[in-house]
Amino acid sequence: MVKSTAVYSGPMQFSVTPEVFARFPSLAVGIVVCRNIHTNNSSPEILALLRDAETRARSANPDPERLKEHPTIAAWQEVHRAFGSNPNKFPSSIHALLKRVTKGNPLPSISALVDLYNVISLKYIVPVGGEDLDQCHGDIRLTFAEGSETFTALGECENEAPESGEVIYRDDAGVLCRKFNWREAARTCLTNQTKNAVLVIEAIPPTTRSDLEAAMKELSELVHTFTEATTEMSILDPLILSYVNI
Repeated sequence: MVKSTAVYSGPMQFSVTPEVFARFPSLAVGIVVCRNIHTNNSSPEILALLRDAETRARSANPDPERLKEHPTIAAWQEVHRAFGSNPNKFPSSIHALLKRVTKGNPLPSISALVDLYNVISLKYIVPVGGEDLDQCHGDIRLTFAEGSETFTALGECENEAPESGEVIYRDDAGVLCRKFNWREAARTCLTNQTKNAVLVIEAIPPTTRSDLEAAMKELSELVHTFTEATTEMSILDPLILSYVNI
């Protein structure tokens, strides 16, 4: 895959549209901006954290067939149904991640950032994703799809346009992620060459704001420790802050 030569110089705006917050007034989106990443290679220490998170998640959720009964998983299923997506066919990222782990399948080690955000996703039972800012074009926004946007999924070659009304992350060039954090685009995926990134944590009740803050803080500290990046955190919600310059 050949990536564009765009280089993140900031600031760009990261926003959640009023329409999304109107549909999901309890939604909060935590973002951790990572700049000047020294190395995004994973390590034995990071892999040990990931395997420990998997073990703990598997112990707390021994039956993969009953994950739909987990309060957070059930809440995300309702969110997906609310914008017309079938969560049984297109499960939320945390549901898919947790199901894989509870079935005894270890997660592959991808990069420092991906491995670390999977640690946090499993520990706090929240959807987490990320984008390479150097591959983004214009502002990033969480919005509803028109249905004509371009999207090439990670590992695929053909355009898979989102459905009209689907919740997507997008920039000026197309879709970055579909159905909240269900599927990542190839164009902006995190790689070992990533130097600037934004990591996104999505929270709805029963996940509380304090849970979200704790997850963001731990992720930020882990990223700084293992990649030497500088990090900044913000929470977008319908009452206080709907956009931030990053």
